[in-house]
Amino acid sequence: MEPVILPKERDPRFITVRRGGTLTDSDHQLLAVWAAACAEHVLYLFESVQPSDPRPRHAIEQIRAWSRGEITMSQSRSAGGHAMAAARVMSGAARHAAFAAGQAGVVAHVAAHELGAAAYAIKAARAAAPAGEAEAAARLECRWQREQLPDAIRELVLDDQRLRNDICWSVFDG
Repeated sequence: MEPVILPKERDPRFITVRRGGTLTDSDHQLLAVWAAACAEHVLYLFESVQPSDPRPRHAIEQIRAWSRGEITMSQSRSAGGHAMAAARVMSGAARHAAFAAGQAGVVAHVAAHELGAAAYAIKAARAAAPAGEAEAAARLECRWQREQLPDAIRELVLDDQRLRNDICWSVFDG
């Protein structure tokens, strides 16, 4: 069983305005697109092992479709759940890459899963690295992710990384 990487108390910055938080729809969509980019960056690590299983790629496609208003939150959340099911039977980098896709897919439902997509992608990069290069690979992946952050959500995500780093396997240290 994978550990829960959400905080015990939900951060209102990741709760939509409609539900009493401060997250705007446009920022929620940016978080979703960023999470999809993080997951897609390592997706090859799953697809190279399970090329006939479309569930992780489908979750990434669905969260992007949700961010464009083309599908419902429930459809994206469902695809994310299916990607996580694909992850559960895997190990190593492939498992982490599929979990990254699953976490991205459920950002439509709970915006704070954006950090899960990023953290699992870093874990995937670390697990795929040659012996002795895992930490360098993790730092490189983290740096790449941060370069993809849109300005509108940059400080929100970087602050979230600082606040939740300890429950995200300390992958954001780099």
